Amino acid sequence: MEVRSIYKYARISPFKAREVTREIQGLPVSAALDLLAFTPKKAAFLINKTLKSAIANAENNANLKPDGLVVKEAVVGEGPTFKRIMARARGSASRILKRTSHIRIVLTDEIKVETRETRKAKQKATRKAEKKKEGAAGDTPETATAEKKPRVKKASKKSNK
Repeated sequence: MEVRSIYKYARISPFKAREVTREIQGLPVSAALDLLAFTPKKAAFLINKTLKSAIANAENNANLKPDGLVVKEAVVGEGPTFKRIMARARGSASRILKRTSHIRIVLTDEIKVETRETRKAKQKATRKAEKKKEGAAGDTPETATAEKKPRVKKASKKSNK
């Protein structure tokens, strides 16, 4: 079952907030909370607040236990932009854009938890399998180097002027 929480009109640029949300996608809720607690960014505080709201929604509205939840998606959309004016030289003015964002977090209990360690282990296993296939084909490193032709140096032409 999916549970979501949305923080609208957050006073932070979506570009800055997306940097933090990328880190928590696919993590279990406990790991995501730990990561956000030790991230020294304003966006981490706002996303932490939204994540806690999503956990509370899961507990109270959907009767789910928080220890089995996973962050399915954490998306930051662009909200309205406040336009302000700053005085500049010679009586002119320039515009300041104060951006806002909408932070949406979706939690689920249906996805199998895949941590960074399990991803690394999968990648190692696929690399080993590829190396075995290469070794079985007879393309060993010794034969590959023996087949290479030696490089011949070209004589440099010097002009005698």
